[in-house]
Amino acid sequence: MRKMKGSGNYLKNQVRKNLARAVFCLFLFFVILFVVGLSIVLVLHFGIFNVAGLLISLAPLGGFYYYLRKYRIYNGGWAGEKQVIKLLGSSLSDDYFLLNGLHLRDEGGDIDHIVLGPNGIYVLETKNWSGKISCHGDEWQRAGKSNFKGSPSLQVKRNAAKIKRIIDSSPTSGSLGIWVEGIVVFTNNHATLHLNNPTVSVLKLSQLPNHITAQKVFRGFSQQQLEAIGEEILKQKS
Repeated sequence: MRKMKGSGNYLKNQVRKNLARAVFCLFLFFVILFVVGLSIVLVLHFGIFNVAGLLISLAPLGGFYYYLRKYRIYNGGWAGEKQVIKLLGSSLSDDYFLLNGLHLRDEGGDIDHIVLGPNGIYVLETKNWSGKISCHGDEWQRAGKSNFKGSPSLQVKRNAAKIKRIIDSSPTSGSLGIWVEGIVVFTNNHATLHLNNPTVSVLKLSQLPNHITAQKVFRGFSQQQLEAIGEEILKQKS
């Protein structure tokens, strides 16, 4: 499998950005804490106390925990994406192209992976979730997540539709009549799936390569066509 030049690293960038913000907030907290400490000294010696300074010192600490939480979420997602890249890279031949971590400029939203193959186009939504996960149609539930509202299947269907619109509007590949399949992939070995009529293919990571290579099409795509499709998609990257 070949990774197309120009693929993004959306989650990787988010991991680094949120970690940097968390570290900055923690640094700022200690700086303000030092200033507040001086205020306490003033209280003891001169009876002056800055209540506002004490309250302000708590704001960076809140920011630290907020960005640390986002960092952990993005880092978990990035770990899952790296597993997908590693497995596909070692399992699929060079007839396939891989695009990773795309954030579309006009369409909005990020797409984890796109596989361009001689037997079809596949948009992957990668989840590194653990625990019991239930799916009924497009409704999803996670054990211990009572307020969970996300739907990976709806998300990947939206992303697949975005990619199909880009391809169909392209002067070089719009006439090919390409079907784009959305697939939800779970990378965590500790995930237990309970599926009831899912609207898209829902797979464990180990099932993904065989699922892709087993697909049959009436008319295959050449390397030139796949490269042209990939270039059209990359033009929409922000």
